[in-house]
Amino acid sequence: MRIVCFGDSVTRGISFVEGRLRILKDNYPALLQKTLTSLNNVQVINKGVFNDNSNLLMDRLNSDVLSLSPDYVLVEIGGNDCNFKWEEVARCPEEQHEPIVPLDKYIENIKQLIGSLRKSGAVPVLLTLPPLDPVRYYKKLVQTYGQGIAHWIALCGGIEHWHGLYNRYLTEMINAWNVRSIDIRTAFKKAGDLSLLLSDDGIHPTLEGYRVMSREVCEGLRPYME
Repeated sequence: MRIVCFGDSVTRGISFVEGRLRILKDNYPALLQKTLTSLNNVQVINKGVFNDNSNLLMDRLNSDVLSLSPDYVLVEIGGNDCNFKWEEVARCPEEQHEPIVPLDKYIENIKQLIGSLRKSGAVPVLLTLPPLDPVRYYKKLVQTYGQGIAHWIALCGGIEHWHGLYNRYLTEMINAWNVRSIDIRTAFKKAGDLSLLLSDDGIHPTLEGYRVMSREVCEGLRPYME
């Protein structure tokens, strides 16, 4: 059985450690592989790419996923779709700004992704968006881009509003399309203090966060694999 983990930096295993972005060896696909070693002939492949969004995921679907003939594809995407071009926000904090991938385009991309995977014979399993810690995330942005970011966030709510909105629409689409899914977002919130589960940038998991993610994915996959 071949499982492809397809997504962005969270799938890749990025964490913010001592002021730098690093790739953790024990990322969620690697931990998932260790957990599934008791099952014969299960291969977990990490196809996470830093800074990916759903547009970029569609661009590499054939080469990175379909070419591998997977049985299951775990899709984790959306955090970069609802992000913003912060340089532009900093220059024009009084103006309106749209997420990098608009909500309707994001949902359309996910629908196309599901259709392509099903057509190929693979089973898509969608992961909800992991939560973020807006206070630490905004602090990091202000340090990088200046106080204009804080002014714009105060006017519109910033990424926290959009992050929740994208996750809600994703969940509605999961239900409407009868797609298998795993609720990573709720698992993080139930696991304890987010300051221990998310690194200092407020968005990438810590090692303990990746352990929570791996356990939830494993439990979520179990009913499909029995």
